[in-house]
Amino acid sequence: MSIFGNIMNKIFHHSTAQASTGSPTSQSTSQASSNAGASDSTKGQPAPASTAQPSSSTSTGGQPTLKNVDVQAVLSQLASQKGGGGNWRTSVVDLLKLLDLDSSMTARKELAQELNVHAGADGSAEQNIALQKAVMNKIAENGGKVPDSLRH
Repeated sequence: MSIFGNIMNKIFHHSTAQASTGSPTSQSTSQASSNAGASDSTKGQPAPASTAQPSSSTSTGGQPTLKNVDVQAVLSQLASQKGGGGNWRTSVVDLLKLLDLDSSMTARKELAQELNVHAGADGSAEQNIALQKAVMNKIAENGGKVPDSLRH
């Protein structure tokens, strides 16, 4: 599987595990947020057990699309569980480490090829920041909810 595919799977699987094993408080918060913006006729109805389910369609890379996964919330929770998670919001190295994925130069070169990122020299801060933004943009393209602050 591609490195980006591994990133997607880690985020999606953590999100679905959260939905199925979350505490009653976190589930009710999740339900409230998923009902926010719903029409008046659907408010107050219970949300599905997991709103983070793959769509039947796939992206151009063959990866399943994410539907209604709040990427920032998933990553923030992972970071909290791991004592901070470094600077995953701007560093692709810290993001990969947070997801327990290979963050070596070789892995980042492969990720840059997958996402067609050609900023800076291999391993440079410029390339790592560009990769981070490209990852977040690609997750958003695949249906993940990614705030603009993580995409630009």
